[in-house]
Amino acid sequence: MNKQQENRLPEEKTAKTEKRAFFTSRNIAWFAILLALTIVLQIWGSAIKIGGVSLNLSLIPIVLAAIMLGAAAGALMGFACGAIILIYVVMGTEPLSLLMFQDHPLITVVMVLVKTSAAGLVSGLIYKIFSAKHPYAGTFAAAAVAPVVNTGLYILGALLMSDTIAASGFADGMSALYFLVVIAAGVNFLVEFAVNLAVSPAIYAVVGAIDRRAY
Repeated sequence: MNKQQENRLPEEKTAKTEKRAFFTSRNIAWFAILLALTIVLQIWGSAIKIGGVSLNLSLIPIVLAAIMLGAAAGALMGFACGAIILIYVVMGTEPLSLLMFQDHPLITVVMVLVKTSAAGLVSGLIYKIFSAKHPYAGTFAAAAVAPVVNTGLYILGALLMSDTIAASGFADGMSALYFLVVIAAGVNFLVEFAVNLAVSPAIYAVVGAIDRRAY
């Protein structure tokens, strides 16, 4: 082994360690930026209600965190998003969720926190599977799976509180499953899914630009 190779080994080892470790200055800075973006998009999305449920635009920074920083960071970002949503629920800006929270507080809290956390976690895992050979496809898959997981877990959690939905007047005689899939979450899901796919090229470009930068 020549001297040039010996000098390069510590640098490569440091770079790999830096990439594996989450608590680096770079990762913390990006996580803070994405968290701020999550808060802003959640505030905007909360003003758009379809079927008594707000639009979740904050899935975009959750996917970005999952791709840039890993599945665990995506889950943590999703958990932060869920905490913000819970604040809005308690404040009464989410009428249907507030009713569920009043009748079933524990189930509602778990549902809200788990659905966004799982969306970030699964997005990160999906991206890791595809990114090695197909990073572009991995970005699209990660962006697409987030609203699927988020909406799917919301529907499953809300079905556990079907008695509240039936008595709320929101369902208006419809079955809880039909109301949740078609009225409450269906349109929201389609919008969130379309938005995530639409911004996927931008997410891919942003991640690529960041990866090319030297830190």
